[in-house]
Amino acid sequence: MKKSESGGYVRADQIDLKRLDEQLQRHLSRAWTMEKNKEKEEEECGGEGGGGGGGGRSTSRTRQEWEIDPSKLIIKSVIARGTFGTVHRGIYDGQDVAVKLLDWGEEGHRSDAEIASLRAAFTQEVAVWHKLDHPNVTKFLGATMGSSELQIQTENGQIGMPSNVCCVVVEYCPGGALKSYLIKNRRRKLAFKVVVQLALDLARGLSYLHLKKIVHRDVKTENMLLDKTRTLKIADFGVARIEASNPHDMTGETGTLGYMAPEVLNGNPYNRKCDVYSFGICLWEIYCCDMPYPDLSFSEVTSAVVRQNLRPEIPRCCPSSLANVMKRCWDANPDKRPEMDEVVTMLEAIDTSKGGGMIPGDQPQGCLCFRRYRGP
Repeated sequence: MKKSESGGYVRADQIDLKRLDEQLQRHLSRAWTMEKNKEKEEEECGGEGGGGGGGGRSTSRTRQEWEIDPSKLIIKSVIARGTFGTVHRGIYDGQDVAVKLLDWGEEGHRSDAEIASLRAAFTQEVAVWHKLDHPNVTKFLGATMGSSELQIQTENGQIGMPSNVCCVVVEYCPGGALKSYLIKNRRRKLAFKVVVQLALDLARGLSYLHLKKIVHRDVKTENMLLDKTRTLKIADFGVARIEASNPHDMTGETGTLGYMAPEVLNGNPYNRKCDVYSFGICLWEIYCCDMPYPDLSFSEVTSAVVRQNLRPEIPRCCPSSLANVMKRCWDANPDKRPEMDEVVTMLEAIDTSKGGGMIPGDQPQGCLCFRRYRGP
């Protein structure tokens, strides 16, 4: 995949159905504060100029493309709680959704220029996410900021929400997080065909994001969701920010321990290839139904990954075709890692008809790794 000369990649910071990050909360807060101030100014201007023939300015606001219509949203039971709000089941315009409610509050005084800049950034970023459409990417349906029309449906009727609560609405995935699915199959392991199917879903979703110049930056199994047909969908997108063409503008530790590429751990410049590294770790985790480096501390992992080229141990029974994908993806040199569309091609070429799944720990290993049918 070639990078266009006209711009850089968008980077994604942790939008999640279950735990929307603090940055999104701040952006929503500031954007709505700006909108309220703007409407207040328009009301004042309208009042001053309306004495001559009722010609005051209208205070109605045009709804943004990504803004939902609160009257079409029904918010139901809580399915998760986080530091900055709650996640509810819901229905939006007849569709099952997950609704993240944020009680943003005020964060202090900011200049009009700062607020205007934040509001512009937020609307641009949300517009980017709103237009994403891929079967392996959780669909962001929209957001509403500080609407007094929000209602929560309870057993005793509907309860109105305070006007300072805003919400983000996304596609609901009843299968839960991939991480939970892998933990559930930790002992039995997954059939090789299922391993490759999940890996392909993730690879196709990431390939699509990279094609759209979006770097996820926090690829991990907790951030992948499963729908009712076990189709994997990438979630946990943060408010996207346009990455400058200069890769040195993307630095700093962003991601989750165990999945972070060496260049990210080391505080060096990075690009979309950090997602490719994280994919390699996820692929190992999907195959093994296990956690990478469960007994190492943050400092130990950082040191070993960066200085000693530590990677998860690939089981002997892992087919070489899959092991090769892992090794290429987690290469220490980002330039040697494949693009995600190449990863898709490699995975599509793997023959799953002869088994090859991870052998459960309570079964003999040895030569069973080379049986015709391996794994469950």
